[in-house]
Amino acid sequence: MSGNRLLYLVRHGEASADGRLTDAGREQARLTGARLASVPFASVQHSPVERAAHTAALITAHLPGVPVEQTPLAGDYVPYLPPADELPPFAKGFLDGYSPAEIAEGAALIEQAERRYTAPAEHDTHELVVTHNFLIGWLVRHALDAPPARWIGINQANCGITVLLYRAGRPPSLVSFNDLAHLPDHLRWTGFPPGLHV
Repeated sequence: MSGNRLLYLVRHGEASADGRLTDAGREQARLTGARLASVPFASVQHSPVERAAHTAALITAHLPGVPVEQTPLAGDYVPYLPPADELPPFAKGFLDGYSPAEIAEGAALIEQAERRYTAPAEHDTHELVVTHNFLIGWLVRHALDAPPARWIGINQANCGITVLLYRAGRPPSLVSFNDLAHLPDHLRWTGFPPGLHV
C-alpha cells in the first residue's frame, strides 16, 4: 500500500550579509512555525547553513516531539549547471563563482535529494524541509517536469511555504507555491526586488 507524501519546503528567513537572520527573518520563522503547528509532521530536515538551521530551530519550537535532522541534502548548493547554450540570457554569469568541485558536489547531492524527497511514501506522511532557494527551485522544476535548466529563475520568498505532493502511479503535484498568508505585509516578499513584490 502507498500513501501521499506531502513535502513542505520553506526557504530560510531573511538574512544579513553575514548569513545570520535579521530581526525580520526571526519573526518570519516564528510566524511560519505558528502557521505549521497543526500539521502532523513525521520529520523535519534542515540545511546545515546557519540561516536555515536557525530558521528551523524557530519553526520547530512550535513542533514539539517531531524528529529534527540536519542534512547536507537540504544545503545551499547548485543542483545542476546547464550548458552555456541552455542558460537563459538573464542567467549568463549567474553561476560563474562556483568551482568545478562545488558543481560536482551539487550534482551528487541533488541526485540523493531526489531519491530522498520525491518518492511516494508507504503511508500518508507530511515532511518539512527548511532549505534554500536553489533546492526549492529544483524540486518545483522536477515536479512540473520542466527542462533541467528551468530551476534558475524559480524564486522563493523568505519563509514562503511551498508544498509538493507525491503519489504512486501519478505525476508529482505542485499543491502551493510561495504561500505567504502567515506573514504580515512588511515581512512578505523579502528576497525579491521591490518591483517583483505582489
